[in-house]
This record gives sequence, structure tokens and C-alpha cells, in this order.
Amino acid sequence: MPLMQRLLAKAKNPMASLHKQAKNSMGNSSLRDQQQQQRGEQQQPPLSPPYALLNEDIWKNDNNGSEQLTSDLPHSPPHSPTRLQESGFEPSTHAPILVEEPKTQATTAKTTPTISLHTFRLLRTIGTGSFGRVHLAQSKCNDRFYAIKVMKKSEIVRMKQIEHTRNERAILLSIRHPFIVNMWATFQDCAMLFMVMDYVPGGELFTLLRKNKRFSEDLGRFYAAEVLLALAYLHSKDIVYRDLKPENLLLDAEGHIKIADFGFAKHVPDVTWTLCGTPDYLAPEIIQSKAYGKAADYWSLGVLIYEMLAGYPPFYDDSQFKLYEKIITCRPNFPAHFSATVVDLLKHLLTTDLSSRFGNLKAGYRDVIEHAWFNEIDFEKLTHRNVKPPFVPKLKGDGDASNFDKYDEEKMPYGLQQADPYRKYFADF
Repeated sequence: MPLMQRLLAKAKNPMASLHKQAKNSMGNSSLRDQQQQQRGEQQQPPLSPPYALLNEDIWKNDNNGSEQLTSDLPHSPPHSPTRLQESGFEPSTHAPILVEEPKTQATTAKTTPTISLHTFRLLRTIGTGSFGRVHLAQSKCNDRFYAIKVMKKSEIVRMKQIEHTRNERAILLSIRHPFIVNMWATFQDCAMLFMVMDYVPGGELFTLLRKNKRFSEDLGRFYAAEVLLALAYLHSKDIVYRDLKPENLLLDAEGHIKIADFGFAKHVPDVTWTLCGTPDYLAPEIIQSKAYGKAADYWSLGVLIYEMLAGYPPFYDDSQFKLYEKIITCRPNFPAHFSATVVDLLKHLLTTDLSSRFGNLKAGYRDVIEHAWFNEIDFEKLTHRNVKPPFVPKLKGDGDASNFDKYDEEKMPYGLQQADPYRKYFADF
């Protein structure tokens, strides 16, 4: 069988279904209608874990006794980052990337036997997919809002997604960053897995992009900068994200980015060979079944920047076979309204030559951050969320779900008491 046919067959893998379960906005633009239905997920830091009782106000930080997290605060956990220097990653003084929100007792105790579906009021569905649904929920203990991702065990097993599901949980438990969605807890019943996530009320970046057709360079630059900070943090922990796209980027109440859906994320100290991701965002080395690593995320960052500014991805075709050929050939056309500086950056990101791709060189992420296109960004302030977002979502309250599509509410078989043939696969939930 010819190489491209084998690649095309491999690309039609069941892993794409994992991203349907959290799809927040299923309407799509013409070039990507069919592909978008395979994507998505959610949501922003409430102030305390959903099982924290209202009168249990103070959660002391195990690492710093001066830090406190109270259930009465009006916003998310404090964003006073502590610098990380691990995995041989040494941040420069002018590129404060490797920051991590403090892990309080509340954030480290993310799994507890006291939390269950009875801890919440399920309010409405904000996303659906082949594995289940995502619900907006409110804690009965502290009245705060969360997004609960529910996945059918039988479908996960049938689609051979056990490892990816467990990886997603493990990775989310191990990270905490201002521009990455936080997971508070997981639990299960005999048929379902439940992941309690931040509720990010601003909706998907894809929805905003579709509404605006395309972004100005100032707006696109702001979002790209926050994504870059999050990617550099993940890479410092040897985590490759592998599914960067507008559908997986959410906007919090203030307008900041939250990267969501870690179903394809993987701990990769060196390289990996797995073919997974979203077709028009796949790096050429992935399509060609070559070993790849963090550089693939920087290719996807280039695709994201291009799509935000153009309104469509740099490589697209109704035929997946031809799409892959275009990616491997790598001859993107840059619209006339693109500035010379962003074209230069994209040429350094969208290159099949790994020895010249930004993010994969000796300076790592600093080549991207120090590029002229980002000169207007104060990364020190941005790291601490001290830069005002250019766009702030319109919200009527903390539980406002108007930025998500409405779905038919079906009676779901949650909380059943019966034999569980799949528990052995998900003991860590």
C-alpha cells in the first residue's frame, strides 16, 4: 500500500472521538465543518474544591504557609507564580515562562472519597460527543460552578482509549498554570467516569473567531502569547500537548486563554511516534510517521497564528489525502494583509526542516518570544495576568452559559448501582 494511503488509513483512528465529548460549540465554518465535529472541551478556576464546605474558608498552602485560598474570594486561586527550573530548562530573566500557580492544600487534594455526583447540581449540557457529555454544574457545598466531563467507560474501552484517558487525568493532576484549565477531582460510578474541571464561561476561541471572521494582529498576538507561555510550561515538564487548535482554547471571565482538553497530551522526555491530533494542525513529521517531540507543538502554534489572522488554516482540502500532501509540501500562501513580521515568524514555525524550526533550536521557546512580532508583549506582566485582555466576554454572572450552544437534555444513566466490568481499567479514578 502506498505511503500516503497508509497514512490516511492510520489518521482515521478512534482517538479523534475523544475530543467530541467536550465540544462546546458544534457550529462550524465551511472549510472545517466535518473536522470540527471531532473536537473540543472546557473550563476557569473557581476558588476552592467543590467538596470544600462553605464554613471551611481557609486552605493553607503546603509549600508556603503565607498563601491562603478561601472559598469567599471573588476570583480564581491567587496567580502569584513560583518559578520552576526543572527538566534542565533554564528560563532567561527576560522570558518569565516557567511559572506555576501555587499548589494549595485545596489543589493538591484533587481526589477525595467524599466527592461524588451527589456533591453537585447538574444545570445544563454545554458539550456533547461520542463518549458522553460535559455539564455545567454547581457544588452543593460552596455554590461555585464547575464543568463536569462525563465519559462512558464502555465507549472508552471499545475505542481503545484507556491509556489516553488515564494520561489525561495524570497530566492534569500534575500541572497548574494560569493559562491552563484546572482539574479539581475525578470519580466514577459503574458506567461513567467524571472529571470535575474549572468552568470557563467565555466559551471557545473558535466561536469568537468564527464570529469575527478573523482577528487583528493585536488580538491574535495576545492569544498567541498566552498559548506560548502555557506550551513552554508544559514542555518544561516534558509534556507534549499535541492538539492545539481554537476549539481547545477557552476564554475565562476576564478574557484570558485557558488551554483545555488534554486527551492527546503525553509525557515525552525524548520522542514519540504516535499518530494523533487534528488533521489540519498535524506537523509533517507526524504525518510521515517519523519520531517527533515538542517541535510538533510549535508547528501547531504556527497554524494557530495563521488561522487566527486569516480566518482559515494555512493548509486545507476536502480530501484528507490531499491535505496531508499540502502539509508535507509546506508551501503556505500568506494573505496580503499579513504584516512582514508575522510572515517571518510563520516561516520559522511552519517549516518541515526541524533544524530551523523555532522552538526546536538551542534557544528553545526564547526564539519565538524574542521575535519582533512579539515586541509589543510584556511577557513579565502577561505571565502574572497583569495585561488587560483586548476582549472581555459578556457575562451576566458566574454561572452564565450563554457563550455555549444549547443541547437537548437527555436523562443520562448516572449513578447506577450494578456490576462494573470496567473498574479494573480505571482504578486510579
